[in-house]
Amino acid sequence: MKGVISSSPEAAFDSFRTIDLRGKHLSPAELKGAMPRAETTFDAASDAVAAIITDVRTRGFAALTDLAQRFDGVEQHSVRVPDEALDTALEQLDPAVRSALETAIDRTRTFAKAQCPADAEVEIRPGAVLTHKWVPVSRVGLYVPGGLAVYPSSVIMNVVPAQAAGVQSLALASPPQKEFGGLPHPTILAAAKLLGITEVYAVGGAQAIAAFAYGVPADANNGELLPVDVVTGPGNVFVATAKRLVKGVVGIDSEAGPTEIMVLADDTANPRLVAADLISQAEHDPNAGSVLVTASEELAGKVRAELARQAGTTKHGDRVRTALSGAQSGVILVDGLEQGIAVCDAYAAEHLEIQTADAEAVAARIRSAGAIFVGDYSPVSLGDYCAGSNHVLPTGGTAAFSSGLNVTTFMRAIQVINYNREALQEVSADIVALSVAEDLPAHGDAVTVRFS
Repeated sequence: MKGVISSSPEAAFDSFRTIDLRGKHLSPAELKGAMPRAETTFDAASDAVAAIITDVRTRGFAALTDLAQRFDGVEQHSVRVPDEALDTALEQLDPAVRSALETAIDRTRTFAKAQCPADAEVEIRPGAVLTHKWVPVSRVGLYVPGGLAVYPSSVIMNVVPAQAAGVQSLALASPPQKEFGGLPHPTILAAAKLLGITEVYAVGGAQAIAAFAYGVPADANNGELLPVDVVTGPGNVFVATAKRLVKGVVGIDSEAGPTEIMVLADDTANPRLVAADLISQAEHDPNAGSVLVTASEELAGKVRAELARQAGTTKHGDRVRTALSGAQSGVILVDGLEQGIAVCDAYAAEHLEIQTADAEAVAARIRSAGAIFVGDYSPVSLGDYCAGSNHVLPTGGTAAFSSGLNVTTFMRAIQVINYNREALQEVSADIVALSVAEDLPAHGDAVTVRFS
């Protein structure tokens, strides 16, 4: 059952809709159904993306260059970014931007190193030793989007945890830009060079994901692009769909869609800050979701007024207004904090801000979110750049069962079993009994043969 959708007649931003859940006792399924979501477009993109993947697998670099001409308007001979272009990009990088990137790298690396899991070893019985051993994957493909904005921060968020995990081979792809001679944006290249990444490809969209997943054999103009074990990084619906289609061939971080923010606020919140934070994510994409959850109609009204004022002065005002007016955005009115927390868990936001009294205690009760930002001085934009956390996070409610990009994304756990003769003999009768119960007697024979 969906909440009644209405607009306050006195609201200064009428297109920022209201979902009123007050007085409603919804089941978990009904509550999830009441959440504001953008229309899913995976199915619509699947056929086109599948054709691109097949084309890349069949024609290799010829397909990549044709697709660059078709989608990016650039003519390519080699898709590999030359070393001198990486060097030049870093040399010409604005010193203030370089300093900011270095700050972000340092903080992200500190947090990533702290995430590295320790191996676990246990002796179940004398002579029966089990080990849970963490090992990095051999090679990863990191995708950094282009389009409406430039994302050197996404280079950091992808590369640093992979390096902290101990991955030895890293390749990065970002769309070619016509205005930069068919290379990715120079700030992207500079960030890659700053992190020591030299294998960079001017390839965008679903074709980049396909190239990473299946590899591309060498041709007259390009050396071999080796397949990877894991593909990570955000992107548009075509990138997300490609990741869905190659999952199983390679590991992926998540099927990240348009960005989203939910703010849980009470009457102690500052409406100017709430509105600024909602707008900060709305400027990413016309399909971005910006949602306020509150029991205070007064606060909701003030936030609407601030949205109207701030959207009128921000650079990407048209994009912001489109996002705020979409089905994926709005105010959710609740009876109180308990219902507000339930709404937050049902929505499972990529970014969840807590702007309430005793925000730390409220944040501790949240079960589903990609990242939680606590209090007035932890805006989402802090996490986007310099908090040290990772901004590649699950969207579309997938935070209910998946995590943001972290060191373990680039690792896998191997179980090591080491029993001696006496330890095996101790459980041999049990193994035989279970093998008979499952009608797999050769399993038991593989044990008893060791003692005959």
